[in-house]
Amino acid sequence: MSATTGKKLTIEEYLQYDDRTDHQYELVAGELVKMPPESPKNVQIALFLLVNFLKFVPVNRVSNKAEIVISGFRATTRVPDLVVLTEELATILQGTTRSTITLDMPPPALVVEVVSPGKVNEDRDYRYKRSEYAARGIAEYWIVDPQAHKITVLILVDGLYEETIFVGNALIVSKVFPELQLTVEQILTAGYRNTSKQ
Repeated sequence: MSATTGKKLTIEEYLQYDDRTDHQYELVAGELVKMPPESPKNVQIALFLLVNFLKFVPVNRVSNKAEIVISGFRATTRVPDLVVLTEELATILQGTTRSTITLDMPPPALVVEVVSPGKVNEDRDYRYKRSEYAARGIAEYWIVDPQAHKITVLILVDGLYEETIFVGNALIVSKVFPELQLTVEQILTAGYRNTSKQ
């Protein structure tokens, strides 16, 4: 990630910002930050989860492009790798021109972040986003970490996340998707099975 301007922006200024490129940005403490492209492995993991979530919810309730405005005194938005909307939130967003979940909207039901290599990315997903998503009232937050070979599922309880770490062939336990039957290994190797036979 890299900051693109020295000027601090408000949420309103950020939502109006257009540099006439296809670049994706987050607003972090008022600073516009250009997001680097995801690795192919991270993209495959997010798509694998999207396909599996679609077995349980309609297509309008899962997004890999939605951005979330975060509560707090510092103007911040996040663009998770995957967002599962509540039915109410999906209905509200249908009438908008941008997939932005603002503070006057209910929070999503679940967000997924696939950790990219590097200490900065680990800190962002494990520390900063954890507190930001809890403050925003997001019921469930998954941290999928291909480097550490684990998935951390955080469930919001009384305003704080309680975490469970899953590894290997353990089935993921989700409150949002109790019927989900996926193991950590299935998720982390998504799109990479049987490639030697092709």
